[in-house]
Amino acid sequence: MKLTTEQQTAVAAWVGEGASLADVQRRLEADYAIRATYMDVRFLIDDLGLEIRRDPVPVKEAPPAADLVEEPEPVGGVKVAIDAITRPGALVSGTVTFSDGQGAVWFLDQAGRLALNPKKSGYQPTQEDVADFQIELRAAIEKKGGFF
Repeated sequence: MKLTTEQQTAVAAWVGEGASLADVQRRLEADYAIRATYMDVRFLIDDLGLEIRRDPVPVKEAPPAADLVEEPEPVGGVKVAIDAITRPGALVSGTVTFSDGQGAVWFLDQAGRLALNPKKSGYQPTQEDVADFQIELRAAIEKKGGFF
């Protein structure tokens, strides 16, 4: 992804202010009409020599996992589970239950794109739930020794 010097400076400022990869992705589209995948933004951050700040995730001893799904503690009422058997065509997949009780299936594909398929047609989670979902997803993948 090619950015102008001005755009690179803006990205560096956002990251310096504590923006996440998802925040940078949204701001690139909102401020510069640049659509980028999550992985494109991750590579951009690496290319610019920037580092995303992460709040330390408190480590809690997890209860014994079920045979098919490992479920970390939810944050903000959002509960993420990773499938023990990954769905075809995905790097990683699972389910999410949002704070209002609505559920969805999610997966990260080979191109680094995150897909979210709600169980109820037309359902849109709140922005707060989406942010909590991203935090929970990152924590769950890291807990499994993932690539984030």
